[in-house]
Amino acid sequence: MNIDVVSLFPTYLDPLKLSLLGKAQDVGILEVSVHNLRDWATDQHKSVDDTPYGGGPGMVMSPVVWGSALDSIREKSNHNPVLVIPTPSGQPFDQILAQSFSRESHLVFACGRYEGIDSRVARHYGDSDQWREVIEVSIGDYVLAGGEVAALVIIEAIARLIPGVLGNPQSVVDDSFSRVDSLIEGPVFTKPLLWRGLEVPEVLRSGNHGLIDAWRREQSRARTQEFRPDLLPSEADSKP
Repeated sequence: MNIDVVSLFPTYLDPLKLSLLGKAQDVGILEVSVHNLRDWATDQHKSVDDTPYGGGPGMVMSPVVWGSALDSIREKSNHNPVLVIPTPSGQPFDQILAQSFSRESHLVFACGRYEGIDSRVARHYGDSDQWREVIEVSIGDYVLAGGEVAALVIIEAIARLIPGVLGNPQSVVDDSFSRVDSLIEGPVFTKPLLWRGLEVPEVLRSGNHGLIDAWRREQSRARTQEFRPDLLPSEADSKP
């Protein structure tokens, strides 16, 4: 998979070189390129924004600069990329969307700042047959200073789903939100057996895999009930 990220602060994306993502790039599973948006600014001050039409606070990022940047990236691609724009007003990012993104050949992330990117950018590329899709995505109901942190979150969630990135593919199957029942993962334990007065549950030491699986399902449901009851089916959903 090819991933391009365009940002005013390229070093913000340095964590993409670390851990599993870094190893995936080293072996050729991922190819990640980070670009400085100002490289496409043409005036003396390398301006990338301007005052908003209609008034109001803040500045809006220029469609002219963004258009030049995205056109340049598209020209070098062998695929019709998916343009991902992190924004608080986008559709919620979840595991299903992460799985969908993980099957793409080329993703381009446009990291906005200030009051965001001129809305015509998403509309223009959404109507273009040179881009497979434009998706505006939100990682939560809050506002960040820019799209870089959201891009890091989304890319890490996507990358670990790509075959070969994780050492054990079963890890993805057991993840929270990845299961068919959409429950979150239950508690996990490792050595030592006793730590600060707290002992590993006996069932996990029994060697009885049937009992262990049943216990894990029970714990997963209980944890979902406590922290994410919205994920549990309603009584109406459970009726035949």
